[in-house]
Amino acid sequence: MKIQTLSHDEVFSTLLSSPEGITTEEAARRRSEYGLNEIKELHGRPMILRLAAQFTHFLALLLWFAAALCFLSEYLHPGEGLLRLGIAILAVIFINAIFTFIQEYRTEKAIEELRKMLPFRVVVKRGGAELEIDAVEVVPGDLVLLKEGDKVPADARVVGTSRLTVNNSLLTGESDSRLLTADAFEGELLDSPNLAFAGTLVVSGSGTVVVYATGMVTEFGKIAQITGKVVEEESQLHIEITRVSRIVAIIAVACGACFFLIGSLIGRGFWDNFLFAIGIIIATVPEGLLPTVTLALAMGSKRMASRNALVKNLNAVESLGSVDLICTDKTGTLTQNLMTVKTSWAPDEGAMACTVARLCSNVTEGPEGINGEPTETALYNYAVEHGAAAGERLGENPFDADRKRMATLHRVDGKLFILVKGAGESVLPLCTLLSQNGSTTVPLENATITELQGRLQAMASEGLRVIALAFRELNDVPTGDIPEEGLTFAGFMGLLDPPRPEVPEALKNCRSAGIKVIMITGDAGPTAAAIARDIGLITGDPVIIEGHESASMPDDQLHEELKKENLIFARMSPQNKMRVVSLLIEGGHRVAVTGDGVNDAPALKKAHVGIAMGLSGTSVAREAADIVLLDDNFASIVHAIDEGRAVFENIRNFITYIFASNIAELIPFIGYILFGIPLPLTIMQILAVDLGTDMFPALALGAERPSPDIMQRPPRPKNEHLLTIKVLLRGYLYLGMLEALAGMCAYFYVMYQGGWSWGQPLATTTTLYLQATTACLAGIIAAQIANALACRSPSVSILTLGIFSNRLVLAGIATDVVLAAFIIYTPFGNSLFASAPIGADVWLLLIPFAVMLLVIDETRKYVVRRTALQALSPEV
Repeated sequence: MKIQTLSHDEVFSTLLSSPEGITTEEAARRRSEYGLNEIKELHGRPMILRLAAQFTHFLALLLWFAAALCFLSEYLHPGEGLLRLGIAILAVIFINAIFTFIQEYRTEKAIEELRKMLPFRVVVKRGGAELEIDAVEVVPGDLVLLKEGDKVPADARVVGTSRLTVNNSLLTGESDSRLLTADAFEGELLDSPNLAFAGTLVVSGSGTVVVYATGMVTEFGKIAQITGKVVEEESQLHIEITRVSRIVAIIAVACGACFFLIGSLIGRGFWDNFLFAIGIIIATVPEGLLPTVTLALAMGSKRMASRNALVKNLNAVESLGSVDLICTDKTGTLTQNLMTVKTSWAPDEGAMACTVARLCSNVTEGPEGINGEPTETALYNYAVEHGAAAGERLGENPFDADRKRMATLHRVDGKLFILVKGAGESVLPLCTLLSQNGSTTVPLENATITELQGRLQAMASEGLRVIALAFRELNDVPTGDIPEEGLTFAGFMGLLDPPRPEVPEALKNCRSAGIKVIMITGDAGPTAAAIARDIGLITGDPVIIEGHESASMPDDQLHEELKKENLIFARMSPQNKMRVVSLLIEGGHRVAVTGDGVNDAPALKKAHVGIAMGLSGTSVAREAADIVLLDDNFASIVHAIDEGRAVFENIRNFITYIFASNIAELIPFIGYILFGIPLPLTIMQILAVDLGTDMFPALALGAERPSPDIMQRPPRPKNEHLLTIKVLLRGYLYLGMLEALAGMCAYFYVMYQGGWSWGQPLATTTTLYLQATTACLAGIIAAQIANALACRSPSVSILTLGIFSNRLVLAGIATDVVLAAFIIYTPFGNSLFASAPIGADVWLLLIPFAVMLLVIDETRKYVVRRTALQALSPEV
């Protein structure tokens, strides 16, 4: 059934209704048949499962395993401090899970918001009587009475109207209001001027409509179903963190198994080897990685918020940095969402053109300002600014879609005028005279008409919405309808939603960063192309694909079209937009999508990163998105990409930093099992490093500023991993070995200074042993302080970066010093971590190791930069 094509009588007969409405009894029967008029939630995920997911991802499972090993070891060999470590690891798991749940928690409110957008009470006509009922009780066949300010409760066909005008922006994403008519229409459903859709707003006039669809069958409901069925891809960062966790798990278990076998070969007992293997595994697992990644993402989201991008999903911080394609809406994102008269033309000084523009409209002025449809408001403001005369309104021929014009009868300065405005092709044929000098007219010759038509086409080709203005002076008030022939042509006005001034520069930055931008809009193709050309989005002839064209294309053809430059999608439906996004994702792109309307929700949810408008966007769009722009500005997206790219680099840097200390923790265990020396580092001291001194510098590394050239680089390849061989070698076998060397040298220095000799047993409660293990811990801390400076960049010198450019790193180092003093020089710290005060001579021994680490790494960075430069310029 094409409801828009039916006549009034056919509408009533098809819906089994009448001009008096259905009866109350029939309404009750239909409610039981069709259900309530509400949007139902689809496949909602219980909140308990969302929380459980924070405890069951791979890195959390790895920590669960480490905690279990701690408890097993404590059971088999009590008194080694493993119980405390196990409890601490569990605390890390729980604190991180709750923090992440709170930070990333975003309930699937899109469906709920759709429900809220429906009005609570509406006026219907049942059995000839007007009743006010809850919107959820509306059924197909109900006769609904609408007035200004109402929200339409369901999809309905107009059967009576008094300038009923609705704003469909919540559904289409475009800001234009539409004057509805009761006449039959042969076009597409969403283009029909005789249909009012659920959730849209009545901006002026009144009318009577017959409901034909309710609840999930409405256009709103269809979008809700599409949104609810969208399957979101796992974030790239989550995939990478899982990969890092698996690699760490493999390394940890392999090391534990290897040294278990070595212990067996040298004659140690099974349980000694088993406990030793557990210690190796625990030392190799970076317990601080999980909270550090989470907190680093939270800090990244905070920095994005300072640049007007509010992050709802923490993983979106990094995901945005990896995008290589942005599908952007036009209205409100690239443009200001403010219809403006860009140019005007009149055959004289334009006074009468401005008078027509001001008076021939339904704009009203009230205490809260000017109210009216965007196009009429723009014309009115322009005319008032240019001194248009006021007048007394005596009559009106309302605008309708067939005539494409409206006419009013006004008395202006004591004279009687017919004022007409509308589409050029509608108004020009009615004109026989041309205004000159404001008070005289000349006949409109064919040559002049041709010239005016050419001017009209030229303005339209610039993407302007061209309004023609005309008038006719009368001697007496006409009887009946206002005559609209024999008019005097007064001029043209071209309107456009102007682009945001920051957008052209932002698009340049996207190009330099290797990011392609495609406009997907609900507006007309020529208008979209004009804006795209104006802001520099396209540089040649545009490739415009209308929604109906994309819908008819097979996937293979549309894939090929998506590879073209200067591409614009116009008049796109929600289904069409989501299909384009899906094909781009299938083509290997990392896609970000912007949107503000209900129609954008499915694509926002499907994209790798959904970006909603915070000011002009609907609640539905904001809830479906990962990021909300607080200023609706496309330039803010580019700033956020800058931050997102930095997040990936920073996570890699602090992973290197954390991994280095794991090797420094592992080597003492190896020395203990292979060489029979007293254990140089206790379990609690490992905990002090992993969840204490490592944490604050690692977090500071997560706040490192983006590199100056980060937006001149292409997007990160999809197959580039967070953890690479270079990162492993730098962290484990290079920086980690230097840290281990510092710790072990300090350990043996104290031991020999205290009179210990090789092979001599030493009780763990003696002062010498406590000081020696403390010296080993101090060596790791001192080396990690230097490592924090080294890991700020894998290739840029600390001198180039500037010692003070990241003050959080300095604060992290200061915190390390305070923690070290607490552990080493306070009775409570000594008791908790089995430590003892050490002398200044130990610190003097350790300072050269910290300096050596920095010098060696600076030398390595120089070689890396030199090699890269030679690769670019072999003659260098």
